[in-house]
Amino acid sequence: MVKCNNAYEKPKGRDLTQYEKHLNKLISGIRVKVEHAIGGVKRFGIVSNIFRNKTDGLDDKVMEISCGLWNYHLLSS
Repeated sequence: MVKCNNAYEKPKGRDLTQYEKHLNKLISGIRVKVEHAIGGVKRFGIVSNIFRNKTDGLDDKVMEISCGLWNYHLLSS
């Protein structure tokens, strides 16, 4: 199960509390790591371009292999 946390927005007429600012910093730090991981996987053209192959389950395999290759790249560098 995945839980998505949205950052707090500044309401009209008042500032965010220190707690809300702290949570926003935590959320943004996690978001940056996730976005960098997605960006790294998208370096593989087969993931970022339109995938026209209709073979059942092949798109999932391509994503698994791309993620595995990106993880290998991160571990070896």
